[in-house]
Amino acid sequence: MINSMHGSDDQQLDALFRAYHDACAAPEAGANFMPNLWARIESRQRFTFSVRRMANALTTAAVALSLALGVYMSIPRSNSADYTQTYVEALAASNAPDSMDLVNPAELDLSTERPSR
Repeated sequence: MINSMHGSDDQQLDALFRAYHDACAAPEAGANFMPNLWARIESRQRFTFSVRRMANALTTAAVALSLALGVYMSIPRSNSADYTQTYVEALAASNAPDSMDLVNPAELDLSTERPSR
């Protein structure tokens, strides 16, 4: 029973393939078939290839620039004395007034009475 169902499926598939073959005629391959085919393939790949090549070049340039900036930033600078101290040391050395000196505390005088309404 299973073989008969399988055989009928195979027959239906063969009939479908025959109908497809009859509907779509096979093109005749001429002398320039392969060169024309490769020319069509390459014409479609040129744009993709150029974009891919440009992306690879930009990625390489970004990595090189990152490495160059990393090396530049890691070189110590001895000619500038301002940059040798830390941020906390610079704040301690500055002569900026404390924030409490700038703010006058509010005074509340409770000794005087308010006039009644």
